[in-house]
Amino acid sequence: MSDNRSSRRALAAALALAPLVSLPNRAAAQTTSAAWPTQPIRLVVTFPPGGASDIVARQMAPALSELLGQPVIVENRPGAGATIGAAAVAQARADGYTLLASNSAPMSISPALMAKPSYDPLKSFTHLAYVGAVPTALVVNPSVPASTLGEFIAWARKQKDPVPFGSGGTASVGHIVGELLAKQAGVRLLHVPYKGAGPMRTDLLGGQLPMAVDALPQNIPLMKSGKLRLLALTSQERVAAAPDVPTVVELGLPDLVAENFVGVSAPAGLPESVAAKIADAVNMALTRPEVREKLDAQGFVLGRKTPAQFTEFIRAQWQRWEPVVRESGATL
Repeated sequence: MSDNRSSRRALAAALALAPLVSLPNRAAAQTTSAAWPTQPIRLVVTFPPGGASDIVARQMAPALSELLGQPVIVENRPGAGATIGAAAVAQARADGYTLLASNSAPMSISPALMAKPSYDPLKSFTHLAYVGAVPTALVVNPSVPASTLGEFIAWARKQKDPVPFGSGGTASVGHIVGELLAKQAGVRLLHVPYKGAGPMRTDLLGGQLPMAVDALPQNIPLMKSGKLRLLALTSQERVAAAPDVPTVVELGLPDLVAENFVGVSAPAGLPESVAAKIADAVNMALTRPEVREKLDAQGFVLGRKTPAQFTEFIRAQWQRWEPVVRESGATL
């Protein structure tokens, strides 16, 4: 009997001490979050240099470095429809030192092209801050005898072979918009995927490629210099940076409305205190005139969303684009 009583007393004492034993670990975790960041931060871009998300990342990185007190290093990890970089971030430690320049391709399009996606756009990430969006542009080399989208469609219908169109890569917004244009306008187009918008634009400028669907920002100076011709924007309304370019809505193709959004996300499970610091830093960076002016000049439509609003935005984008992507017939 006394042995049983002694055992019960020992067990009770151990249980009473258990919470005390865990306290140092909890305190250490809280201290780590409070001290964050203590080392450089990687901001992963899912496309090669020159794309919309790369422009945002490189414009914001210096401001974020100053605000957070640690270097913010932009790392380009393209490939597989922007899923390589996104998967790498999804699988990284949720400590705030690996972030994603999240955008439409890995969040809204690519998962619908994969039989077994390597991540979930919602469950695999903590979505922190929305930056803005850029419309894509339907662009042609000046050698194409078309000054309007209607003229291009009429010209394309007369061609013996499908007209090649370029995009920044398989599963990009440009890829899907081009496939939808072909179906809705009744023209034969042949998708030519590139490893990034930069090399695609080089071929477009050189005349090796007659047409492309590309993000607006990089094409504004090329339009102004006469090197390329912009036929339409895939936005609801005209953009101040290119006021003379009509929208697909005006031209009777409202289903082609598509904007490439850019934001900042992290692996799922990020501590709330770290998440709040990152979100605040991104929003503060976007209030700086030097950041806003450069992004405005590139054609970005900037905005602000809370983390919860940004998460719901991505959910809505995924629900909208999944059936559209499957209908396009595109594969990854």
